[in-house]
Amino acid sequence: MLRTRLHYVPETDTTAIERIQDCTPIVEHAKALHNEGIHGSSEMRHAARIPMVIVERYCNERGIGFDEFMQAEEHLRALLNDPALAAFRVWGGRV
Repeated sequence: MLRTRLHYVPETDTTAIERIQDCTPIVEHAKALHNEGIHGSSEMRHAARIPMVIVERYCNERGIGFDEFMQAEEHLRALLNDPALAAFRVWGGRV
């Protein structure tokens, strides 16, 4: 479940948006698929299950919109090949 919290910062008269997602079920499902060998076929691999909060963080850090993330293959490859996100991988090869 993805939750959103708004935080008003009176000192700067700004609002911060906090996105929260429990990623444990996603990690467990990715691990189960990996352990069962459910990686897809050689033509179409099931590489990973990436939580939306991770995608949003990636986009925010790079100053891009979700539309650019979806259109430019290098962004998806960067996320999928990031060793810090290995827990979300189903198939272990490089994308």
